[in-house]
Amino acid sequence: MLRKTVVLITGASGEIGHGLITRLARQTDRGIITLDLAPLEPALGKLVQREISGSILDSNLLQRVLSEYEVDLVFHLAALLSTRSEITPMTAHQVNVEGTLNMLEFAQHQGESHGRAVTFLYPSSIAAYGLPDLTTKGKAGKVKEDEWNHPITMYGCNKLYCEHLGDYYTNHYKQLSADPVSRVDFRCVRFPGLISAATVPSGGTSDYAPEMIHAAARKQPYACFVRPDARIPFMAMPDGVEALLQLAAAPREKLTRTAYNVGAFNPSADEVREVVVKAFPGAQITYKVDTKRQGIVDSWPADVNDCSARQDWGFAPQYNFDRAFSEYLIPTIRERYR
Repeated sequence: MLRKTVVLITGASGEIGHGLITRLARQTDRGIITLDLAPLEPALGKLVQREISGSILDSNLLQRVLSEYEVDLVFHLAALLSTRSEITPMTAHQVNVEGTLNMLEFAQHQGESHGRAVTFLYPSSIAAYGLPDLTTKGKAGKVKEDEWNHPITMYGCNKLYCEHLGDYYTNHYKQLSADPVSRVDFRCVRFPGLISAATVPSGGTSDYAPEMIHAAARKQPYACFVRPDARIPFMAMPDGVEALLQLAAAPREKLTRTAYNVGAFNPSADEVREVVVKAFPGAQITYKVDTKRQGIVDSWPADVNDCSARQDWGFAPQYNFDRAFSEYLIPTIRERYR
């Protein structure tokens, strides 16, 4: 029996998965299968060929998927996010590292079974960076991919290591074998803080920006957990989804790296607050700094250099700061609470 050619998305019920499934369903005739512990929203579930309920740590489950489907494109989104990873670092390592290793092995075996490389898309994070202090952060400017890679969070350590694992599987797999053949084409987007209008913030370290909008739209007070001058790069979710799809479609020979920075805008927390208060007069947004979470934000760059993504595969975000808030985030979130 011929296996069906499909796209596999792990962690599909999360923020990125929501937009990715919607876009993929419009532009591909390949079936989409998803693997997640949580079910998809019913509207999303209708867009996929099959929802598989389970864990990326379940090797037997992955073996069954391997036997039933011919997967030539993987979007590996499943992860334990930054805040929870700090609370349960051992679990974070299991999910974020061992789970990713399972998926890389799955992709290698898939590629071996159908004789061509599996394209493997991996979302990394600015958490992979670690700047030692605010003075250094101020002087660093737009940080390149290979600078300041000394993360101070478990999530950041996991992401950076998995970037290296992906590079190994693509460029150095079993290099001492007599005839080493990699069947993994690993491609990584190192995202800034992603802001989605379609989903509710889930407590991530960069979620103070969307949390301001949701609180204002619900007419509830909000105490921001970082200082007014805190500054990191952000991106609107549609641009994040587009970046993954663009990189997936790029010719391999055009790519000079396996991991790419992307960025769009980098407002301070107070600049976000000003825009939200203007859109929601009477919004009560104050500051109650959580020094531990603030320390993590301070270790991330104020901005990133994404020249390689722009040159190699034509990355160009559609949403700057003004457009992201005025055309996408604020009107969509406002409508949610009417």
